[in-house]
Amino acid sequence: MNILITGSNGLLGQKLVYKLSDKSGINCIATARGENRLVKQNGYDFETLDITDEENIRSVFTKHLPDVIINTAAMTNVDLCETEKEACWLMNTTSVEYQINSLERLQKENSNYHPQFIHLSTDFIFDGTHGPLDENEKPNPLSYYAESKLAAEKIIQASKLHWAIARTVLVYGIVDNMSRSNIVLWVKQNLEQGKIINVVDDQFRTPTLAEDLADGCILIAEKKAQGIYNISGKNFYSILEMAHLVADFYKLDNSLIKPSKSTDIKQAAKRPPITGFIIDKAIIELGYQPHSFTEGIKLLEDQMNEMKK
Repeated sequence: MNILITGSNGLLGQKLVYKLSDKSGINCIATARGENRLVKQNGYDFETLDITDEENIRSVFTKHLPDVIINTAAMTNVDLCETEKEACWLMNTTSVEYQINSLERLQKENSNYHPQFIHLSTDFIFDGTHGPLDENEKPNPLSYYAESKLAAEKIIQASKLHWAIARTVLVYGIVDNMSRSNIVLWVKQNLEQGKIINVVDDQFRTPTLAEDLADGCILIAEKKAQGIYNISGKNFYSILEMAHLVADFYKLDNSLIKPSKSTDIKQAAKRPPITGFIIDKAIIELGYQPHSFTEGIKLLEDQMNEMKK
């Protein structure tokens, strides 16, 4: 099976490439704009791919004829999407249209070719009035980022492809180059330095370990599943509760964590207050088994210790 990953330099992209390159019977094609930034460069093929360039997509897809495409590439900085709307729409929506068009054309030219398109989406397409949510919840985006992601979902659902959408929530994990922070690292680093941190107590999520999200995507590919799947962590917490769990795990000073409200934070884009996912469908249909948040923190710690060696 040929599985092509877009956005292979990103957090989820890296996890997918490493997991797939270890699997027998799978040929993984990692693609990203620019050079390959992964530390391990063997066990998979790498192609430079700009998903905002339709010609580039067509030539790469034609060359590899992937059985499965897992589209992880996106503009995910929610506030930047609010101010750079054209770039956001191009990256998150038009690029999906380009990929769908290329695959539909290849499918038309080759009657034996039936690719599966797996796309990553987000809890931010909801307005956050309640949660956790199941796959039938009605979207109501609050930000331009969310609008662009919902529009991409609609393009995929209207396509002639075998498709699946994996929606996820607040992904955390460690990447090779350690350039990205996340809720766990941010709390740990600030508390270790004795800094007071203001953490919102009115936003609720089901935080998702990047490895779990990668496993969910691979299960969708292996089972040739179709439709929408919630792929997130299983624990429903406020952001404040997550910060306290990180502090407890590392035995750091909890009193440095100060509760605050979303309205106290000046951000360009609106966030949904309450999301989080019900993941029963993924558990029953895919056999998806995510880690608990505390298990996830331990995994991150083990990975960081491994990197120091």
